[in-house]
Amino acid sequence: MRFDNFPRACQTQTRNSVAKRDIMVEWITSSGLVAYPDACAAMEARAEAIARGEASEAIWLLEHPPLYTAGTSAQAADLKDPSRFPVHTTKRGGQYTYHGPGQRVVYVMLDVGRRGRDLRAFVKSLEAWVIATLDQFNIRGEIREGRVGVWVVRDDKPLTASGAAAEDKIAAIGIRLRKWVSFHGISINVEPDLSHFDGIVPCGIQEHGVTSLVDLGLPVAMEDVDVALKKTFPCIFSP
Repeated sequence: MRFDNFPRACQTQTRNSVAKRDIMVEWITSSGLVAYPDACAAMEARAEAIARGEASEAIWLLEHPPLYTAGTSAQAADLKDPSRFPVHTTKRGGQYTYHGPGQRVVYVMLDVGRRGRDLRAFVKSLEAWVIATLDQFNIRGEIREGRVGVWVVRDDKPLTASGAAAEDKIAAIGIRLRKWVSFHGISINVEPDLSHFDGIVPCGIQEHGVTSLVDLGLPVAMEDVDVALKKTFPCIFSP
């Protein structure tokens, strides 16, 4: 897929590539807010081109305007305020999630067929990538069985009703595969308006909340997160 076929808002992007043996990954960074339907169309076109061998793999870093997305497992009852923001039905895995300014969305268009043809292992690699990225800011991200995404323990908050330590979600993960090429991906909360999550039950989990790097007391800019993502990517996604 040609770079100029990405949405207009993406045409002021910066690009660079990371080469590992015979696998080239193109990094695309959007400078403005990208409309969700435009992003989906661009991702699908790029994934198809990758599957045909006509384009390199790509990582797309962007932000969306405020919106909710419903994955393939979304429950209607988890959309608490359907009129608050636009709601987009998507074919990625997962339930309801929020996207908006201050959140780094990372769309991963990678050839999973060439990278082991193992969906479970691929998702674990995405989780490991988020955890390694958070570690660059001395944040311990953790995975919980039965709870999608990456979580941080909040020792500064009261215990939950069940007596467990409070935990907040800092990153969501939801992907789709077509012809063994992935699209959709990851969202990391850098400095979004956390009240915007109130219109949904994020990923169907009511007992725990959401947080961000800035909410945790770290004055982190989006560019800092991008640097950390690029630094840790080769450590996780070897060819």
